[in-house]
Amino acid sequence: MSTTAVDPVWGRDDPQWTLVARNVSTRYAAIAVDGLIGLVLLPFNVAHLGQSAYGLWALTASITIYFSVLDLGYGGAVVKFVAQYRALRDRAALNEILSTVFVVFTMIGLVTFGVTGLVGWQFGRVFNVQPEQIETGRNVLLIIGGFIAVRFSLSIFGGLVYGFQRYYLNNFISILTSVSVAAVNVFVRRSGQGLVTLVAATTLVRIVALGGFMWTAYHVYPGLHISPRLFRRARLREVTGFSVYMLVLDWSAKLNYTSDALVIGAMMSTAAVALWTVGQRLAEVSQQLTNQLNDALFPLVVDSDAGQRDERLRLILRQGTRLSLALATPVCVGLILMARPLVEAWVGHGYAASVIVAQLLLTVVLVRVANASATMILKGAGRHRLLAVTNSSTAVVNLVLSIALVPRLGLAGVALGTLIPVVSSAAFVLFPAACRRVGLPMATALREAVWPAAWPALGMAGLLVAGRALQPASLWGVAAQLVVAGLLYEALFFGLAIPAGERRYYWAKAMQIAAARRRRVAVAA
Repeated sequence: MSTTAVDPVWGRDDPQWTLVARNVSTRYAAIAVDGLIGLVLLPFNVAHLGQSAYGLWALTASITIYFSVLDLGYGGAVVKFVAQYRALRDRAALNEILSTVFVVFTMIGLVTFGVTGLVGWQFGRVFNVQPEQIETGRNVLLIIGGFIAVRFSLSIFGGLVYGFQRYYLNNFISILTSVSVAAVNVFVRRSGQGLVTLVAATTLVRIVALGGFMWTAYHVYPGLHISPRLFRRARLREVTGFSVYMLVLDWSAKLNYTSDALVIGAMMSTAAVALWTVGQRLAEVSQQLTNQLNDALFPLVVDSDAGQRDERLRLILRQGTRLSLALATPVCVGLILMARPLVEAWVGHGYAASVIVAQLLLTVVLVRVANASATMILKGAGRHRLLAVTNSSTAVVNLVLSIALVPRLGLAGVALGTLIPVVSSAAFVLFPAACRRVGLPMATALREAVWPAAWPALGMAGLLVAGRALQPASLWGVAAQLVVAGLLYEALFFGLAIPAGERRYYWAKAMQIAAARRRRVAVAA
């Protein structure tokens, strides 16, 4: 049986390695399930709804995506203060924080639904749709807007679970929700129902899932008490003092990584946007696949900062950077070297101009992931102001450089406009600042965290370059070369690049996690 203590107020304290492993592994499982379902459902829905109706659905969904900016940074702030007051074991402060943000999010949800109603009222005038689509579009928009309003109010429960470092529970719910939504989607369409019924049915499944997220919150934090009577203006000022910087970071990220298509559309053509999108899509997938570890570290950083555990912060910077690079390097370097045959096999020779875009944007991803642990430390350990100022400045320089370079260099100029400021801010500001915050000399960080994950890429690159003579003509051929080269990289990394003591440490932790899992299975049986 497990010997992990269960506190009647604060719940169970599991080992940090176990929590990180559960969170990251289940997050990857959720990504895989969503990707597979999306791959299957998109052509199914297009075939059964028709291009026009599916386009109407996509249009209404894209409108509501922009409502996420109304979060105002409070979502990230909730995670920070949950982790902080959990570390301090201050139940009253934590419940006041959560209740205060609950009231704020409820008000934001009501505003969101009001905006949705206004857009729906003028739907036929705002968008170029057929007259017979106006009523359908309005109803779909109101259903989705209503769900987003409810989700705003209840999002504090997800933030609480994240702050308690147990979002693997919500990952399980997300996987179950995705499968259920897909099943309902297929059932409704095969029953001959229309778009409004389809959206209503799938939205109902997602609302039920919100109830699951509430349950997990009360499960991980038995002392949770949410009440509007616990709203405190002082707590609102406290949270807002941090959330405003999260808002700046959010807007900076949007400007940094999503405005390029607008620049291309304004200064080049829609055909150029299509070429850009191919490279951007490769970069986005690589970012999603390689950065899940760092997302799991934020509550741990806040907990370490609140407990003044600088030694653990140094460990997070060293190990987080090294392991993040060990995930990102084989993916990004492999795709950079194989970009041309990959693009040609995927979308055809007509997209050759996408190759340089993919290569430059994948380099951006590699730099971002390498610097992600340092960024998390700055955000969660009291240097969020520096991070916000640096990222917003990077975004502005990105936009200016892209506009300046696109007349001479075209798509490559836009990609360089992103790469140059991102690399500069990471190398000269953010990574050195994180090293200073944890008291780790930068030379030591580069030697212990970066170099062990960097040099195995040389062997991988050599294998891929030598294999170019094979000229794989299909996606499967490209994938096979990437998998073999990736296995070589990981063999070099774990076999030679890291010290034997750390290799034994990783292995021992893996065995501990596996043993704990076997004990849980035995107890359940």
